[in-house]
Amino acid sequence: MKAKFACADFTFPLLTHDQSLQLVSLLDFKGVDIGLFEERSHLWPSREFKNVARSARALRKKLDGLGLKPADIFLQMAPDFKAFAINHPEGRRRKKARDWFQRTLDYTAGCGGKHITLLPGVHFEEESQADSLARCADELAWRLAQAKKHRLTVSVEAHVGSIAPRPSLAAALIGRVPGLTLTLDYTHFTRIGLPDSSVEPLVKHASHFHVRGARRGRLQERFAHNTIDYGRVFKAMQKADYKGWIGIEYVWQDWEHCNECDNLSETVLFRDFFRNL
Repeated sequence: MKAKFACADFTFPLLTHDQSLQLVSLLDFKGVDIGLFEERSHLWPSREFKNVARSARALRKKLDGLGLKPADIFLQMAPDFKAFAINHPEGRRRKKARDWFQRTLDYTAGCGGKHITLLPGVHFEEESQADSLARCADELAWRLAQAKKHRLTVSVEAHVGSIAPRPSLAAALIGRVPGLTLTLDYTHFTRIGLPDSSVEPLVKHASHFHVRGARRGRLQERFAHNTIDYGRVFKAMQKADYKGWIGIEYVWQDWEHCNECDNLSETVLFRDFFRNL
């Protein structure tokens, strides 16, 4: 396994986007995870998609100028998980989600990217878990078919509050959608008290990886208080011959105590830890 390291542009939301990209480059990362998060990142999809080709070219020019590769394009259509979940019961919302996904394909290809991360959907309480999951599977299968035309990889991040908040549910979703991969983030499982061993079987399904500190009760934590054994995780990645990027993904937002870390220092600590491995 040849390790490739990336940092998220949304790790530094108080900087301008140009400054954030410059900092990622100064930190000697070769890749950058681009957040297309409506209303809460530098690049809002509603703005970028007004002229997809022009926006993608502009981003590619910035990245090329800094020697950065787009490791991942992460689409989130709303600040909450339900409003435009891919499996929303309302057809008009699913239609818009499909439209924005197709634009994301063009955007990703245009900026030189090869990988897209999506949220997997949620359980809508007015229906059974099985019905919500079935709609997720249908929508994801459609997206994979579209992505194949562009030769792009699509993954989902199993996360707190999603249809797949536990490793077993993430594995079940992967099993229902042939070709689907994971943007694997142990922290969502660590937060609810699960051991690393319960997450490890998912490594073989990962096409992208998120790294940060976490512990029981905390989705994001300092390196010094982190309880995830990333040495063991790295060995599991080597065993699975993982070929994707390792993205160090500290965030800064008023959710899940994620605005209580020094993102710059913690990013450097994890960067150096993985380099030493």
